[in-house]
Amino acid sequence: MASHSDTLVVFFGATAGANGGKLGSDEREIILLVWQIVDLHEKKVGKLQRRLVKPDSLELTDQSKEETGLSVEELYKAEPLDKVLQQQSVSAELKALGRSSYTLCVDGPLIIRQALHPEVSKKNLVLPECFYSFVDVRKEFHKCCPNAGQVQDLTLPSMLEYVCIPELPLSEQVMGLKEVRCMVQLSLHILAEPYNHKFSCFEAVKYKLESGACSKTEPVDSETVIRARGLPWQSSDQDIARFFKGLNIAKGGVALCLNAQGRRNGEALVRFINQEHRDLALERHKHHMGSRYIEVYKATGEEFLKIAGGTSNEVAQFLSKENQVIIRMRGLPFTASPQDVLTFLGADSPVTDASDGLLFVKYPDGRPTGDAFVLFSCEEYALNALKKHKQILGKRYIELFRSTAAEAQQVLNRYMSTPLISTLPSSSMVPMPVLATPPYLATGSTRDCVRLRGLPYTAAIEDILEFMGEHTIDIKPHGVHMVLNQQGRPSGDAFIQMRSADRAFMVAQKCHKKMMKDRYVEVFQCSTEEMSFVLMGGTLNRSGLSPPPCKLPCLAPPAYAAFPSPAMLSEAALYQPPLLATPRTPQPPHSPHPTPTLAYYPPQHHPAQLYMNMNMNYTAYYPSPPVSPSTMSYFASPPGSVALAAQQPHAQGHVASPMMPQHGALVRMQGLPYNAGVKDILSFFQGYQVRTSNMTPNTNLSFSSIMEWLCRQQNLQAGICLRWANSV
Repeated sequence: MASHSDTLVVFFGATAGANGGKLGSDEREIILLVWQIVDLHEKKVGKLQRRLVKPDSLELTDQSKEETGLSVEELYKAEPLDKVLQQQSVSAELKALGRSSYTLCVDGPLIIRQALHPEVSKKNLVLPECFYSFVDVRKEFHKCCPNAGQVQDLTLPSMLEYVCIPELPLSEQVMGLKEVRCMVQLSLHILAEPYNHKFSCFEAVKYKLESGACSKTEPVDSETVIRARGLPWQSSDQDIARFFKGLNIAKGGVALCLNAQGRRNGEALVRFINQEHRDLALERHKHHMGSRYIEVYKATGEEFLKIAGGTSNEVAQFLSKENQVIIRMRGLPFTASPQDVLTFLGADSPVTDASDGLLFVKYPDGRPTGDAFVLFSCEEYALNALKKHKQILGKRYIELFRSTAAEAQQVLNRYMSTPLISTLPSSSMVPMPVLATPPYLATGSTRDCVRLRGLPYTAAIEDILEFMGEHTIDIKPHGVHMVLNQQGRPSGDAFIQMRSADRAFMVAQKCHKKMMKDRYVEVFQCSTEEMSFVLMGGTLNRSGLSPPPCKLPCLAPPAYAAFPSPAMLSEAALYQPPLLATPRTPQPPHSPHPTPTLAYYPPQHHPAQLYMNMNMNYTAYYPSPPVSPSTMSYFASPPGSVALAAQQPHAQGHVASPMMPQHGALVRMQGLPYNAGVKDILSFFQGYQVRTSNMTPNTNLSFSSIMEWLCRQQNLQAGICLRWANSV
């Protein structure tokens, strides 16, 4: 446009749904367009134009029918939106007036930002350039008459009344025609004496999203940020910008949120240029992106900076190239070089600045993660690259997705801050009483352990000892711990406790990426605490550490060292409020026998020497029968808890004398079905009986009666405590 001051085109529109202050909030299509040309120099007006628009869905709300006076039959005969925009006769009228440029003038930005641009974007139509710039008659009037009130409170009747312009006669109060005539009168009035106003508050609609990086130190106004939820997982920043078409997003203002695995979780934080655009974005709550509706909520600047802010020098340099299309590659071979990636992408999708346009994501120790970001100078090259989605590089298929600068920052920040071994997620629940860490797994921060990752699934203890070579002599007794997955199979991981941190460091340096059979094994130094987190119930899956399933048939190889019994736990620790509605006060036993204590005895046929006569312990998720320490925990018998059974009177009036024998273990079963009964539990423990030789002749308690009593007394919904005799 040559100039903004030559001509105004006063513009008005209505939809098949809500109009006025809620225009565009319900995603209804435009059904009416009205406009009129105003020559600002000659103070002349052109012909008033009114066009009906045929929507794709011929449905009108009752409110729309009442306000517009239109019917479905009239709209059925109208032209669709694309043809109405093409047939717009503004250019011909301008040529007749001798003008070369014009600017739209509207009563509020809703028709442009909330109705026209979103609908055109959804229908993939091309909008003329004139609809990317406009003036708001309310803002111009507020600038001309600042005492008239706030912009958001101004209406056409109130503005006309302020400058003493009479209302139109009722015969001319047809929706669209009335509004356009009022805006024309108001514009001509403030252009004349005594106001002599000049239109200068020109607003623009951005053609496309500007990419860029955000710094942690950059101030972000919380009144400009929203959170979009429910996005399709494959949606990019351009898709989000298209959803908010008509509203101006700040440079680099789309931050896609990632989950713990580095994948998009369907949420994004979007930063707009000001609060007005943010408020308009909130009106698009539950608007649709394809077949999905998107939820839009307020967010804070701190949340945006947490996702999009903070980059290393390497990332900042990579993202400093503006107006680039970013593609994320996932699943790259760890040995892939920049040249391999460039060859894979091919000549039809050249990378910006060749290898400088590649950013490989790595762990803090320099190991590749299999992710990379690639820059392309135009959309065509990026589309050619996306056609190679799931094609093969080496022996792996590669995934390609559209990405953003904010996502690149998140991925880099996430991997660069990731510890070598994941830690347990925090929990707001009261911790459950679980098996105390055995003495040889005492927690500590000393990094005197090593983690072996990438072991062949067929690897045994002998293979690990051979792999360790001369460093075998520095392994602590019972210091080899192999890890099984949730199916009871080798996971490819193992932990080894060394005699000192120096020895562990030496092993990590000399054995890292050393070959075992046909695989190289990664060796990292770690602490006993990190090792214990894994060995005591965590799994090494991508979603972090999680407890293993209670599945008895999935047992590890039958060569174990028995777990030593932990320290005595109090009854308060065993029966916590989250487990029972009200903790039971233990009753003092009437028997002279001492309170039973925990004593776990390993199976009688346990081998004396394990694996090549080395005193090594093979620790897995499923230790030796009968139970697993991470799913059914060993506890000291709570004082009086079992003794109460001896106090229950029998039907014949006899008093049961002694309690159960001391030898045995109190076992707690977690994860029972809610409808499980005593018979189900007895069937589960088929073959394990209570020793009767240690009971006095007057004791008539059977295993079944004790089970029934415990079920009745403890009333646990998802677990039960048993007394296990050492006869197993």
